[in-house]
Amino acid sequence: MTLTELRYIVAVARERHFGRAAEACFVSQPTLSVAIKKLEDELDMKIFERGGTEVSITPIGSEIIEQAQRVLEQSAAIKEIAKRGKDPLAGPLRLGVIYTVAPYLLPPLVRRIIRDAPQMPLLLQEQLTVKLLDMLRNGELDVAILAEPFPEHGLAIAPLYDEPFLVAVPHGHRLAHGKPVSSEAIKEETMLLLGTGHCFRDHVLEVCPEFARFSPGSEGIRKTFEGSSLETIKHMVASGMGITILPKLSVPFEPGRAPPEGPGQICYVPFCEPVPTRRVVLVWRKSFTRLEAVETLRRAVLDCDLPGVIKLHQTQAAAQAA
Repeated sequence: MTLTELRYIVAVARERHFGRAAEACFVSQPTLSVAIKKLEDELDMKIFERGGTEVSITPIGSEIIEQAQRVLEQSAAIKEIAKRGKDPLAGPLRLGVIYTVAPYLLPPLVRRIIRDAPQMPLLLQEQLTVKLLDMLRNGELDVAILAEPFPEHGLAIAPLYDEPFLVAVPHGHRLAHGKPVSSEAIKEETMLLLGTGHCFRDHVLEVCPEFARFSPGSEGIRKTFEGSSLETIKHMVASGMGITILPKLSVPFEPGRAPPEGPGQICYVPFCEPVPTRRVVLVWRKSFTRLEAVETLRRAVLDCDLPGVIKLHQTQAAAQAA
């Protein structure tokens, strides 16, 4: 049994396809298939059921793959221990970030990491929360920046900041005076939402649960429209298609400040107290050994200029204990 064979079965379990797994491992499909067959013969146990284009995992195969993942993590930990002896921050850090945080946090964060820890380049991945959690647990990512809530399942978490929400309305809208508004005041509006799978969509529906009724499967006239990104939705607001709720870092200037005049512009309106917010956190596997790298990343986020957010200064030790 070799680490290479364990990497192959983990790849097949992830891809559910021998060809894609071979590509991910940079080997030919016959090479991968022969190695897996050799491992199955050695164990005298079927790990995968092969049937047409579909690959399924046997019940005992699931346990073997889980153990293989742990073995691979521990073998990687040996290399990390050796690296830390020379430089605790040596080597890239694989960072995943949700779509509604990445465009606004990553530019200042990457600049700061380049300045403060040039020996630790960030390998970046933007994805939905569910996908990032899968990649984190499978060892494809080292750390992720997410917004609570999400299923923890034993992950280590360090809070970064609380981010207020604002209402974005088109120029000339009845709420464009800039005075604080309540969720009650916008419940009759046409709300523009992110598509299903975006955690920020769920945050908006918590603020305005009335809009949960207007789902793609609902009957009658829909009062919500879905976009693929916050920037797309902002353009839809500017064109007069409706209003939306945005996180503070996505807003280009302070709420209440007069926006440029004329059609095609957006006015950003604050909420009345209590202002709805989301908590943005740093997440990693408890088995991940490069804790100095996690702490460096956390400090870099807190050192960034993030106007309007409430930074949460918490030590790494306290975060791990939590």
